[in-house]
Amino acid sequence: MRVVIADDAALMRSGLTTLLTEQGVDVVGQAADSPSLLALVEDLNPDAAVVDIRMPPTQTTEGIAAAKEIRARHPGVAVLVLSQYAESAYATDLIADDPAGLGYLLKDGVASGTTLVDALRRLTAGECVVDPMLVRRMLARARLPNPLDTLTPREREVLALMAEGRSNTAIAADLAMGQKTLETHINRVFTKLDLGGDDVGHRRVLAVLAYLRRGAP
Repeated sequence: MRVVIADDAALMRSGLTTLLTEQGVDVVGQAADSPSLLALVEDLNPDAAVVDIRMPPTQTTEGIAAAKEIRARHPGVAVLVLSQYAESAYATDLIADDPAGLGYLLKDGVASGTTLVDALRRLTAGECVVDPMLVRRMLARARLPNPLDTLTPREREVLALMAEGRSNTAIAADLAMGQKTLETHINRVFTKLDLGGDDVGHRRVLAVLAYLRRGAP
């Protein structure tokens, strides 16, 4: 198996190279940033790339962006993103469009070269590999009931407009309904989301937060 490695930390690149080489993997190139990685893949056409999630210039999610670009340009190249961040949203973003040949593992979970090579072999075979800790989080989140599911389509419309910062007057005009009817919908939203209390402004903020966290497209 021919592999390239991308990580802005030279020590990490060296460590990964040692782990993989000891397992009989041929590390054919190393890069410190996304442009260099993409150039390596273009020139060397490896079987897989092992990529750090955060690299220059922004140190945010360059690894995920690079993984998607590699898969778009070179669908035969598997990509394993290594991260120290246990954020299921990152993994979901990585595999959302086409999970085949893509993986997301936590650095702390890579206990040995054997673990790393096993993941790479599965990826080059077309599988998707996600760190078990993140899988457990995703499953737990999926099992949680979403109170927004209890809202009617009209109530969701009202809440969506509230999330846009519209006033009651603007929402009523946009939906062609009277103020009293709108207030009824809003109070039903508060009730279904279990937002008690007398402070309407506070409940409004909490309702919008619930929408943005669980209900926005």
